[in-house]
Amino acid sequence: MSENTSFKPSLRLMDATMLVAGSMIGSGIFIVSADISRNVGSAGWLIVVWLITGFMTLTAALSYGELSAMFPKAGGQYIYLKEAYNSLVSFMYGWSFFTVIQTATIAAVGVAFAKFTAYIFPVFSENSVAADLGFLKISPAQLLSILVVTFLTYINTRGINSGKIIQTVFTLTKLLSLLGLIVFGFFALKEDVWKANWTNMWDIHKLNPDGSIEGYTSVAIFGAIAASMVGSIFSSDSWNNVTFIAGEIKNPKRNIGLSLALGTLIVTVIYIATNIVYTGVLSMQEIAAADRDRVAVSASHVIFGQAGTIIIAIMIMISTFGCDNGIIMSGARVYYSMARDGLFIKKVGTLNKNSVPEIALWLQCVVASLWCLSGKYGDLLDMISFAVVVFYMATIVGIFILRKKRPDAERPYKAFGYPVLPILYIVMGIAFCSLLIIYKPNYTWPGLIITLSGIPVYYFVLWLERSDASQ
Repeated sequence: MSENTSFKPSLRLMDATMLVAGSMIGSGIFIVSADISRNVGSAGWLIVVWLITGFMTLTAALSYGELSAMFPKAGGQYIYLKEAYNSLVSFMYGWSFFTVIQTATIAAVGVAFAKFTAYIFPVFSENSVAADLGFLKISPAQLLSILVVTFLTYINTRGINSGKIIQTVFTLTKLLSLLGLIVFGFFALKEDVWKANWTNMWDIHKLNPDGSIEGYTSVAIFGAIAASMVGSIFSSDSWNNVTFIAGEIKNPKRNIGLSLALGTLIVTVIYIATNIVYTGVLSMQEIAAADRDRVAVSASHVIFGQAGTIIIAIMIMISTFGCDNGIIMSGARVYYSMARDGLFIKKVGTLNKNSVPEIALWLQCVVASLWCLSGKYGDLLDMISFAVVVFYMATIVGIFILRKKRPDAERPYKAFGYPVLPILYIVMGIAFCSLLIIYKPNYTWPGLIITLSGIPVYYFVLWLERSDASQ
């Protein structure tokens, strides 16, 4: 395998924006509103949860613009943490990113693609057994997800332009598809359903699938909102993936920050509009009790009739395929940067003849495929929302640290609303994480354990480096 030594800047503002939006929109918007509705029980609070998440996402993206302009290098958030703190903090992020955050997300999105493919081609059903290894039963859906992840990895080893074309085409297609769902949904609004859902829009309560209602104490309300946000934050995550691929973006000091702002704003508006449509065609009970949480399928039946299932299945296949492409494309650049710093397998820090980190891509593919087989990625993804938000907060705190450490550094773009908006994000992030610790500890400890396990691994890697150097 012949090697190049530098990335090729090939992505324009449009491409970068499509990477932001495409990496955010997977299967979450079609599913997680069911769980949110069970936690908050009313249309008003359902929309508020999405509004809070959208505000936090947009605020973080605008804040990251300053860091992306200061350090327009491959690795993005990993680089920002290293520059603001030290290599241990950045390694802990990279370790969590490699072991779960990115690789399990790739697996979850790939399996979502396979699950909805089964609506059209039942042979790929997750309920069938393609191989029984005794200790492990493998479904056709898992095999298809591995095939998709492998195919997209191969495409991205062919060069940045190959991945760019898939990303732009599939993201534009899913944005137009969601826009179509919203437009047709507004035409299909049911006046009686709308009135019933919005008459008591601020009546927050637990809504059980069987229709029973449980009230909250005033303090427990905050726990319910935090638990609801686990799903919406996961659905809005991966917006930062564009920062990982900074070395391949034209005029990165301008275009990364702009793409973050544009991409997150577009997705936030679409997410909120989609949920408004849900509340106009389905009762809160129907949203909360949707079969396997597939709210979009239930809504589509009302909007499009019997063809609704196939329409949504195709939309989710397009959405998840494009989403996985963006996550696969960008994630490998983090491991590449770690390897260049001597904190990962040395060969991972090389580029192939197409100027992409091929070994990093294939290593990521292997770990993601193992997650596809494990069947545990969904549980872990719910549980790492805590760790993800902690790293977002740490990165935004890094803006304040770098303003003090490097007051004279070039800042082509400064964080919008500084210091008010970054502080507001940090306060909201602390509230979210604190409430999860109190009310949903099962959402916190796995992410913490995975993150903290990076500390002994870091010192072990350093010991190996010193041992190699002394020989």
